[in-house]
Amino acid sequence: MSEKTTHFGFESVAEADKAKRVAGVFSSVASRYDIMNDLMSGGLHRLWKAFTIQIAGVREGDKVLDVAGGTADLSLAFAKRVGPHGQVWLTDINGAMLSRGRDRVIDRGQVLPVAQCDAEKLPFPDNHFDCVTVAFGLRNMTHKDLALSEMRRVLKPGGRLLVLEFSQVYKPLAPAYDLYSFKILPWLGQKVAGDADSYRYLAESIRQHPDQGTLKSMMEQSGLARVDYFNLTGGVVALHRGFKV
Repeated sequence: MSEKTTHFGFESVAEADKAKRVAGVFSSVASRYDIMNDLMSGGLHRLWKAFTIQIAGVREGDKVLDVAGGTADLSLAFAKRVGPHGQVWLTDINGAMLSRGRDRVIDRGQVLPVAQCDAEKLPFPDNHFDCVTVAFGLRNMTHKDLALSEMRRVLKPGGRLLVLEFSQVYKPLAPAYDLYSFKILPWLGQKVAGDADSYRYLAESIRQHPDQGTLKSMMEQSGLARVDYFNLTGGVVALHRGFKV
């Protein structure tokens, strides 16, 4: 019986190896992750995340789970919304990224619970969170369907899942976007982070990620209802939202 394979960028790898390969990418870029986000998006990632916070509708006292939260941009913003009586969990599967996020949380004078965990096996009880978010993390997960089901599981009835992720750009923009993705982005990664390969993987992983309509269907298949999405910056990024009923 042949071993199951999945994609790592444009490369086909054994399912069991993908998580290790992705871990290597993010361990490599963790120290320069925030500055590279600003450079490669022209600062737009801040607007995309601010829009996510707005659409999430988190209120004081809510419980929020930030999956693949990395350097804690969303966690810190949510912490301001939920106040002292709410709770925001910062989680990531990658220890290097999570350490960066934890340090930022401490530097901002916040006290947030932090957990290193796999989105496909979340260590939280059923029906626990008012809101779950994953920003630029779903495309790196080996079994996206399992991760979506897990995120739905830990939501309270009436709670919502928000997925902010690179998506399919509008067709007229595709040639320029391809040029940027496969030529400029690896060059920038080499110059700033000393790692062209990781940013080449980033570009390839975006092309392998489900488009807007496919991800909407996947969220519905995981049991979420009233799923919709918002295209941002010409479809470079999309924010998907679904509710647990």
